[in-house]
Formats: sequence, C-alpha cells, structure tokens
Amino acid sequence: MSDATLHSASPPQQGEAGFGDFLALLKPRVMVLVVFTALVGMLAAPVAVHPVIGLAAILFIAVGGGASGALNMWWESDIDAKMRRTCKRPIPAGKVTRDEAFAFGITLAAFAVVMMWLATNAVAAGLLAFTIFFYVVIYTIGLKRWTPQNIVIGGAAGAFPPMIGWAAATGGISIESVLMFALIFLWTPPHFWALALFMRGDYDNAGVPMLTVTHGRRATRAHILAYTVILAAMAVGAGFTLIGGPVYLATALVFNALFLRDAVAIWRRDEAQAEADDYQVEKRAFRLSLWYLFAHFTAILAEAAMRGLGLGGWA
Repeated sequence: MSDATLHSASPPQQGEAGFGDFLALLKPRVMVLVVFTALVGMLAAPVAVHPVIGLAAILFIAVGGGASGALNMWWESDIDAKMRRTCKRPIPAGKVTRDEAFAFGITLAAFAVVMMWLATNAVAAGLLAFTIFFYVVIYTIGLKRWTPQNIVIGGAAGAFPPMIGWAAATGGISIESVLMFALIFLWTPPHFWALALFMRGDYDNAGVPMLTVTHGRRATRAHILAYTVILAAMAVGAGFTLIGGPVYLATALVFNALFLRDAVAIWRRDEAQAEADDYQVEKRAFRLSLWYLFAHFTAILAEAAMRGLGLGGWA
C-alpha cells in the first residue's frame, strides 16, 4: 500500500456497521492470548474452581479484554489510519464511528467488571478493572504517543490476565501469579521491537515514539538482546518454582535458547544486512515470539495437571 493511499485526501465513506465490525473492535486475536493465559492462571491455582464459575470468569475476562481493545481503537483511530497494519480497522475504514466505539467499549468494560465481582470476588474484579484502566488510560492515552518506553511499561496491561485468573480461583495474589505476570511483561518489549524493525515507516508515519524512531534501529537491536537475556534468566529460573517442574523447565530451556539465538543474530546485523534478506531474521524472531508464550503457559498448565495427579513438580 502506498503512502498516497494511506494519506488519501478523501475520508472513507461511513457505512452501516455489522456484527463483524464490532467484533473486530474487540481485537479477537489479542483476546485469544488474554483468555488462554487467564485460563492457565486459573487452572494452575491450588484452589479448584466450579466449572460454571470458571467459565463465567473467563468470559468476563475476555469481555474486559475486548473492551480495552475497543477503547484503544477509539483513541487511536487517527494513527491507525496512517499505518499499513491498522488502516483497515473499523474506525479508519469508516465502518464504525469513534462515538460508537467509545460507547461500546465503556459499556463492555463496566459490564465485565461488575459481573466478575458478582461471579468471583472483589480482588479479581479489581484486577480486571485496573487492567482495563492501565491499558486504556496509562498506556494508550498517557504513554504510547509520549515515550519510547511505551511498550515496556504498557506491557504490564497484557501481563495481568493470569493474575486475574489466579485471583478468581484463590481470591488473592501470590508469588506464582506474579511469576506468570513477569513472564509476559518481560516478553512484550522484544516481541514488539522485533515487529517494529521490519514494519518500516509505520511508526514514523503515525508519529508514535517507538524505540526504532526515537533511539534508532541500532539501539533497538541492543535493547532486544538485553531484554531477551533478562527474560531467559527469569523464564528458566521459574522452572524451579512452584509453577515449574521438569516439563516446564525443558520447554523453557529450548524456547529461550532459540529466542536468545535470534536476539544475538538481530544484534549482530546492521540495516544493510537486514534489508538484503528482507528482515528474515527479525521476522523469524517475531514468529518465534508468538509461539514462546503459548509454549511456556502450556507447560505451566501441564505441570498443574500432573500435580493434580500427584506427578508434577520436583517432589
């Protein structure tokens, strides 16, 4: 898509919004990760949850995550229109108005928090409310357009779901749920910075102060390596805690070795090398990062299942 297309003088024609347009506001692909990590947090907890209550909790976490996505699109519709990756979202495409998106998002947010409180407990509902607030107000409105640390700090919003799931089961917060939070929190920067390296021009066009824009691509490569080293140490170390065990540790060793391999390769490259092969290493690292969390949280879930059978952990 050319810049002329992205910056066309004629705005999109407003059309009648359909179910699919409002579903797109919820960022369903992101919601899948939110639901999965929240489910793992709930099932890994040492307290059994009634299936009906558990299903309700996961549903309200999903609705709350979707509400955050809708409110994010409401606020960012101007920059979404300038980026190839987001220009076909419902608001810049003229399918949904900003007012409709805001009303939709705020209604879903209130519904999700209240129902979570009624279905589970105040701690889970409070964490869900804080997650929505953090993502919309602190990250989307307060950080994203003003600091290159937007992804680092904003990554906390995506890291809360397993803590919410754990709290729905236990009514509290523990070191295990904080470890699951840390796994996502430390994964987020190298995941998004790898994407920023090969999505050339998008963040420049939109005026978003991503690290690639404010500090340069060389610095971004060094940051990816630094964060991946910290992430690997934390992820492997978690294998020796109460959420870990042999299955988790083996998974962590394999995936962190691969992630470190790609981070080192990214750090060693310059832009001429990256352009010559169409950023294949950066794209490989990004694709691996998509599987990284799924693999770690699946291993956490497997360890919890085996502990339930008296087989998991290091006992």
